Amino acid sequence: MRSPTKEEVLKRLSRIEGQVRGLSRMVEEGRYCIDLITQVSAVRAALKRVEEEVLRDHVAHCVEHAIRSGDAEDQRQKVKELMDVIVRAER
Repeated sequence: MRSPTKEEVLKRLSRIEGQVRGLSRMVEEGRYCIDLITQVSAVRAALKRVEEEVLRDHVAHCVEHAIRSGDAEDQRQKVKELMDVIVRAER
């Protein structure tokens, strides 16, 4: 992962970590169920953005490198990895 992406992803994950701690406090305090669900949805959306950023970085660097290399086996492997992760993300 390239450095700017790494730093951005780490910042996002740190914010998500804080959101999850906040969720724990909400549960401990017995907060209203809908408020909890709303916050869980916000955490899932934030994780989805992290996933998209990491995937974007992978395509821009790892997949692009395989394409430029001319190595057909490496290209097939990177495309397979990409397809596998996309399918998993859709579940």
